[in-house]
Amino acid sequence: MTQQGVRWTADQVLALAPDAASRKAGSKLGAAGPWSEAGSSDEGTVWGLCKGSGSKPYQTVVDIADVSGPAYKCSCPSRKFPCKHALGLLLLWAGEDGAVPRGSAPDWAEQWMEGRRKRAEEKKDAGAAPSGSADPEAARRRAERRAERITAGATELEQRLMDLLRGGLAGAEQTGYGLWEETAARMVDAQAAGLAARVRELGAIPSSGPGWPVRLLEECALLHLLDQGWLHRERLPDGLAATVRSRIGLPASPDGPAVRDHWLVLAQYDTADTRLTTRRIWLYGADSGRSALLLSYGAAGRAPELALPVGLALDAELSAYPGAGQPRVALTEQFAPPAPSSIRPLGMTTTRAAARYGEALRDDPWLESVPVTLDQVVPTPDGDSWQLADADGEAALPLTAAARSRPGLWRLVALSGGAPVKVFGECGHRGFTPLTAWPEGPGEPVRLC
Repeated sequence: MTQQGVRWTADQVLALAPDAASRKAGSKLGAAGPWSEAGSSDEGTVWGLCKGSGSKPYQTVVDIADVSGPAYKCSCPSRKFPCKHALGLLLLWAGEDGAVPRGSAPDWAEQWMEGRRKRAEEKKDAGAAPSGSADPEAARRRAERRAERITAGATELEQRLMDLLRGGLAGAEQTGYGLWEETAARMVDAQAAGLAARVRELGAIPSSGPGWPVRLLEECALLHLLDQGWLHRERLPDGLAATVRSRIGLPASPDGPAVRDHWLVLAQYDTADTRLTTRRIWLYGADSGRSALLLSYGAAGRAPELALPVGLALDAELSAYPGAGQPRVALTEQFAPPAPSSIRPLGMTTTRAAARYGEALRDDPWLESVPVTLDQVVPTPDGDSWQLADADGEAALPLTAAARSRPGLWRLVALSGGAPVKVFGECGHRGFTPLTAWPEGPGEPVRLC
């Protein structure tokens, strides 16, 4: 990515934008007009001065080679990361050759980069230093106390589920959301954040549309299964016990062996609530054929720092988190900056994708979906809905309601034009959610989320 002649596409740059407004504003700054003294270095730094409304231009610098994705610094007052000036500078750099020539960084850019290098070295040294102050016995006692609180919470939740079923599901419609929120608060007190989140989801099901009692019963059964998994965790295989702990909400550290590969960035998207923004980045190992999930978080209203645009590939080692069949990994070491790649993941039929989800449920019964790439599929209408059908017409997967409401559906339809395409997405009990697609012949990946 930082080598001469190897550039991102405009779509890969704009994928970094925190919102649509930033994407639009950054696009307007992707021409040479407002920029002066723009330059780049072999180390992966891009800088420039952007004319603004004041007398002084904004100083903008981007570290493209950062291990966790591009890092940004701009003297503008924007609270968005990246700001429109950083996006515009990257678009300028990704455009015509010569628009951002090679050179030596100015003092203000070099000072920022030097500070980043120093902090990275300090962080590395701190990670390598032995933690002699840790008290294993105290940590063990804290873990035991938390486990006792979770057990008490799970036992109480079992009683509340029994009361609900004894009184009949129809009563859930009259009790309103307050009872569920009070129960969720009890789970928070028990330090079982995973149980609390599932209880809140239960509260949104009554009166949610036709068939809600069936959906409520299904979710109650899954919650009961998770409760029982925790209460009898000592009887479970190690992998399933780790999955239960994760679903309950206990923190975990990556402990799997490091796997080095060229990891293609398949998709990146954010979900947010009032407290947290979660970014999901799906990766595909070109050599291992393995799918992996990187998670990063940002406080409410702020984008997470980790950003890897779709279509890039990184030579890196990943380490898996504990749990049977869990795709989550941590980025442990990166050997080169991310770079554009023509790699495409191997695909499968819709029938095989559905079977893969079923197989994954044996390891994790609470799994919402699995990552799959469909090969040779055509988006086709199905009454009031849409589906992805195998080109031979043998089978199809319905699209989820969320996918049908996104503009990405129409990008997918336009890309296909009635011809088969390759589509990566998430396949689960609600259907298939497409996230990225490739045309049948040569071409760049198209983001659908």
